[in-house]
Amino acid sequence: MPTPGEHMTSHDGVRVAIAHDYLTQRGGAEKVVLAMARAFPDAPIYTTLFEPSTTFPEFANLDVRPSALNRIGFLRKNHRAALPLLPFASSSIEIDADVVLTSTSGWAHGFRTSGRTLVYCYSPARWLYESQMYLGQSRSLLKRVALAVLSYPLRIWDRRAALSADRYLAISTVVQQRITDAYGITSTVLPAPFTVEAAPEEPIPEVQAWLGDSGYYLCISRLLPYKNVDKVMAAFAGTDRKLIVVGRGPEADRLRKLKSDNVLMLSDLSSGQITWLYQGCNGLVAASYEDYGLTPIEAGYHGKPSAVLRWGGFLDTVDEGVTGVYFDQPQPDSIREAVGALERTHWEPSKIQNHVEQFSEERFAAELYAAVTDIHAGRIERTASR
Repeated sequence: MPTPGEHMTSHDGVRVAIAHDYLTQRGGAEKVVLAMARAFPDAPIYTTLFEPSTTFPEFANLDVRPSALNRIGFLRKNHRAALPLLPFASSSIEIDADVVLTSTSGWAHGFRTSGRTLVYCYSPARWLYESQMYLGQSRSLLKRVALAVLSYPLRIWDRRAALSADRYLAISTVVQQRITDAYGITSTVLPAPFTVEAAPEEPIPEVQAWLGDSGYYLCISRLLPYKNVDKVMAAFAGTDRKLIVVGRGPEADRLRKLKSDNVLMLSDLSSGQITWLYQGCNGLVAASYEDYGLTPIEAGYHGKPSAVLRWGGFLDTVDEGVTGVYFDQPQPDSIREAVGALERTHWEPSKIQNHVEQFSEERFAAELYAAVTDIHAGRIERTASR
């Protein structure tokens, strides 16, 4: 088995392929896929949809193989509209590999292969098993009717796909339990890696002009209902604190109408610009129902503390009193109080940075190498209850 820093390739006698739901966004899951591709540089990446202009630019230089559905440009830019078609697109993908390393929160575990399947799961599909959280306060009758109609056949498809896997890895302890609840499958927790961005800091002139001499807090998130970005924004309304929100998603227009003058919304930033924002912020704020909680690790790399919701993946990634503080409800008053606690606490950047080391990409790659080797050797048996 290769040691950390080396690569497992086809020369090791194991042909590895990577599978991912869709590559149309810039988020934590896509960063994990890039880490997988660095660990297995010869592995092609199979996916349903691929839009290079809206995901990380590194994918443009990789061997990405999308489904036939990718020919429809509208769906590449609006992957949620493809929901009724994704089971068919997923089932149409055939992968010729000894081991398929599957990165998924809903579709890629349904790709077909004659080899073994190792699933790295961010969560069983939220729209099937946590639809209220997924939709939030959405008033869209079309979305609710579509989920109600599609839920039953999609659950059958989803469970069949899950039970075909040879082994499941869970991104966090909360997801580990969710996998058991949804599928009756025993999984192993493997935290997602934090990837150190090599890009130098890139100041954003319009942000500098907006800030003046003021400090600011940072909220980096996809703009979806369960991320509760509106609650974070409301916590800053009527205060003299400034908040910068970075992200895109279907909630963007609604949030722009809600935001106060001391909130700035940005999207589609470069790695260097994100680095610059982290370096300059007073701290990170996140009120989302996260399966993992990557942004506090990113903030911690820069020695910055976080105020986060006491829920889910944040419980694995934030050390209370050392790297950040918790609040118990995603409500403006609770968030505002937690930000006050951040300001009253003396934080030691070196201790925060030391905490981040356990989430290194080298450790992640080593665990994947071991799992792929075991599966290929037939040492891992399926652990699903039928």
